[in-house]
Amino acid sequence: MTTAPTSAAAPPDSPAYGDKVIAVEPAGAEPIPLAERHGSPVQLLWTWASPNIEFATVFIGVLPVIAFGLTFWQTAVALVLGTAVGAVFQGILSLEGPRFGVPQMVAGRLAFGYRGNALPSGINAAVAGIGWFAVNSVSAAFALDTLTGLHPLPSLFLVVAAQIAVGFIGHNFVHAFERYAFPILGVVFVLAAIWTFGKADLSAPAAYHGGTAGFLLAFSTAFGYAAGWNSYASDYTRYLPQATAKWKTALYPALGLFVSVTFIALIGAASATIASPKDATPTAAFTGHLPGWLGNLTLLAIIIGAISANALNVYSSAISFAAMGIRLPAWLGRSTLVVVFGVLGLLFAWSGLSDAGSSYEAFLLVISYWVAPWLGVVLVEQWLSRRAPHDGLAARLTDASYANWAGPVALVVGMAVSISLFSNQTKYVGWAAKHWSGIGDITCVVGFAVSAALYAALRPVFRART
Repeated sequence: MTTAPTSAAAPPDSPAYGDKVIAVEPAGAEPIPLAERHGSPVQLLWTWASPNIEFATVFIGVLPVIAFGLTFWQTAVALVLGTAVGAVFQGILSLEGPRFGVPQMVAGRLAFGYRGNALPSGINAAVAGIGWFAVNSVSAAFALDTLTGLHPLPSLFLVVAAQIAVGFIGHNFVHAFERYAFPILGVVFVLAAIWTFGKADLSAPAAYHGGTAGFLLAFSTAFGYAAGWNSYASDYTRYLPQATAKWKTALYPALGLFVSVTFIALIGAASATIASPKDATPTAAFTGHLPGWLGNLTLLAIIIGAISANALNVYSSAISFAAMGIRLPAWLGRSTLVVVFGVLGLLFAWSGLSDAGSSYEAFLLVISYWVAPWLGVVLVEQWLSRRAPHDGLAARLTDASYANWAGPVALVVGMAVSISLFSNQTKYVGWAAKHWSGIGDITCVVGFAVSAALYAALRPVFRART
């Protein structure tokens, strides 16, 4: 059993990249040759834990307490449920890496076709390399500013340069960076948790009664954050050998994602019950109750955590853009695309420095609007094609004539229906949410269900040619 024909072209005994860490990765979105396969699935534990031990995850816990009208314990339930669903999907999608040797957006060609896949790949490139990159860069810049007094803008330039550097080098270096960041981040945030929970008032009443609407907002925010990584899943498993145990390939990323997001978000929820200094930046508000030495360590950890997260974001954005199928000049490879998206993310982060809290909230609340319908399509295709011959499926991934318009149609319709009816945000409230405000925001649930059902119905109609 082999991968797509193009993956057999590399010399079997002399891999050009292999397991080198200090070497710029030559591969882009193409299948990884069998001779280049290496690594162990246990590395996925810290690769998906480290990027979530950072401030954006803290804010996932803060929002329900300060903005959605929930108590700490109501927030905790919503966080656990939303994160668990996203983590399970992360494990399932990670299996595509060893199976085909391709990034997640290339694996998506089975559901969207070669050309139709440009839609989700383009969205993912923008969300990862611009949206997420900007959000995390801002938090790191504020942390560096608070720690050193350097001021936000020069701090932003410094952290962005570090993030681009990690992503530029590529796959093996990203995994290595996450591995060494993990114990540092873990120890610091465990200490921060001890102080935070010691001072928090976990029985404090909610600022107002958020009810079902607030709970569903919190669930959607947690799910959107965790599932936001789903579209990168196989980017970091595609170098694993095909014979890698499936249960390990699925378990380690799911576990790393679930434990890290839940733990850090709960610290955020607890910190929201503690009075913060007046006019403090978001990061200073989170560290204001900590003793000076620990506050400084936490700020340093926030910076390292943002670099950990954005190394993945900018790396996967470049891979996703390459997966769109656009013919690019030879010089515009994966590493150069990392720089391009890093610069674009810098510009958006720069524009968000003046209103970081509002920018966080707006982005985190709508991230699931596209991810959930995309997941519905991809997971249904994965289920329906589970018994199809491997070689035939692998060949479709590099076949520019392969079409499956059921995927793009289902994605667009699922997004349109769910957003127009159930979006419940400050700037736009859907028809159903406006008339029945008690239902909260169930956009992600409806989007997933509509796109999944529609894809299952349309797939036989748009029978792809091979």
